[in-house]
Amino acid sequence: MTARLTVGEAPDIRKHNLSQLLRLLHLGGPMRRAQLTDLTGLNRSTVAGLVAELAALGAVLEEPDLGLVEKQGKKKGKQAKAGRPSPLVRPRPETVQVLAADVSIGRVSMALIGLGGAVVARRSRSFTDSSARTIARLLATLSKELLASPRAGRHVVALGVSVPGVVRGQDGNVRFAPNLGWEDQPLGELLDVALAERGISGLRVGLANDGDLGVLAEHQRGVARGYDDVVFVEGETGVGSGVISGGLPLAGSGGYAGELGHLTIRRGGRLCRCGARGCWETEIGAGAMARALGLPEDADEGEVGVLLRSAAVTGNASLVARLDEVAEYLGIGLANVVNAFNPQLVVLGGLLQDLYPLVAERVTEVIGAAALRAPMEQVQLVLPELGADAVLLGAGEYAWREVLADPVAALS
Repeated sequence: MTARLTVGEAPDIRKHNLSQLLRLLHLGGPMRRAQLTDLTGLNRSTVAGLVAELAALGAVLEEPDLGLVEKQGKKKGKQAKAGRPSPLVRPRPETVQVLAADVSIGRVSMALIGLGGAVVARRSRSFTDSSARTIARLLATLSKELLASPRAGRHVVALGVSVPGVVRGQDGNVRFAPNLGWEDQPLGELLDVALAERGISGLRVGLANDGDLGVLAEHQRGVARGYDDVVFVEGETGVGSGVISGGLPLAGSGGYAGELGHLTIRRGGRLCRCGARGCWETEIGAGAMARALGLPEDADEGEVGVLLRSAAVTGNASLVARLDEVAEYLGIGLANVVNAFNPQLVVLGGLLQDLYPLVAERVTEVIGAAALRAPMEQVQLVLPELGADAVLLGAGEYAWREVLADPVAALS
């Protein structure tokens, strides 16, 4: 029996169709209207109406597909006139934007990101006082600078913030961020106050874990596009991680799942900032790499990265040999990841993307000895396509959620 559409359901269907169309353009870039018709399964007149509505909101622009016109002209010869332009629909990054911020150890990076994923403008600041109140004020200051930028669009609708810790998404409370020295810090509330103090209102704010945002970005825009089971592991001062399972983020009952950096990997090992001993991040994080390279354990992450990249260029065998223990624990941890999640891809970000090419053979050997054969046969270890911007762009994608879910409510 065919279900009948009631009057009350029609707005919901239109909202869904607008969301679907805008999401396709945001993630796929400019498309001809005929492509949108094929991808959505809607009829041409419906797509035309939806495009017109999104254009009126300032989200998209419809223009001639000049590339197609040129091809048509060439086919018809010198005496033929250019054919009727095929409408091309493109997202408008200059008009509709979000703010994205990445709070890391000692530095905050922020970007203005346009619809379609283009970074429009950037700001960055170092900090020595890592209190949550100071970070909230710094985020608000950078937000105000970017909103005052000549490149800020008519609609800057949300702010997504990445935090290296356990974040309660519903209110932005940071339950635990050991590398910042935070426990139960109301960063979301402090940020709302700091934004208001700077005269910024109407900005939707969302906070999330850095690893969760890294895997989100790589899944939607990077190396993991088209894969449904992905684990992202980012090695910096700590180890951030995020998991996509069955095409969806693995969040857990409280949103705290995927804290792989705090798996116990070496019983009785070094004391972690979380209070436990032998956590994975104590064996493969920036401190472990620095020790192996003969640097102070608290050496700057940039200095560690420079040494790793230099070793890759020069083929410094003695320096690579020093990294053997780090490689071993990286392999042991990844074997656990492979056994627990059966991923198609494991994306190695942060300093791990500099480390892995140097020690790939050793890591593969350790995984092969420790992982079960069946899931091992299905996994690939890869480097992020988005590089150092993965987490920042993930914060941007997090900020886009409400706009993409209901463009009319967000942009009217």
